[in-house]
Amino acid sequence: MEAEKKLTPLEEKWEKNKLLEDSAPKKATLDDAYTEEGKVDNEGLADRILDLIPHPTGWRIAILPYRGAKTTKGGIVLADETRQRTQLATNVGYVLKVGALAYADESKFPHGPWCNPGDWVIFGRYAGSRIQIDGGEIRLLNDDEVLGLVNDPEDILHM
Repeated sequence: MEAEKKLTPLEEKWEKNKLLEDSAPKKATLDDAYTEEGKVDNEGLADRILDLIPHPTGWRIAILPYRGAKTTKGGIVLADETRQRTQLATNVGYVLKVGALAYADESKFPHGPWCNPGDWVIFGRYAGSRIQIDGGEIRLLNDDEVLGLVNDPEDILHM
């Protein structure tokens, strides 16, 4: 008969902590917003992720920059640092939230809003303010800094 292996007090503590970590709900981060291809999930973002995003005031728009895929078309796996640099340099983003006064000026926007939450937009490289949030960054743009709409962020060349 084999004797049961007895754990040391330190090993027991590790096991207990592991069980607690596994049962505890995972804290939401902006990384959870992205799919493997670097896009935002088609069904939109979960409420727990949207709660991380500050609500823009006035005429501002909250944008989640496009991150890019984890692998190239040829199958090369990109380092996280490379993907973060791409995200910093990108000029394409996903509209998360729109401020209460965005596109409210009918003399400036006679045909209505240029974009709505859930749209992919193009903006200037240095447009807006970068806000760091756990797991990534968002940008807060003025409503008139949106340059255009795109159907798929992959259609735009990313450096």
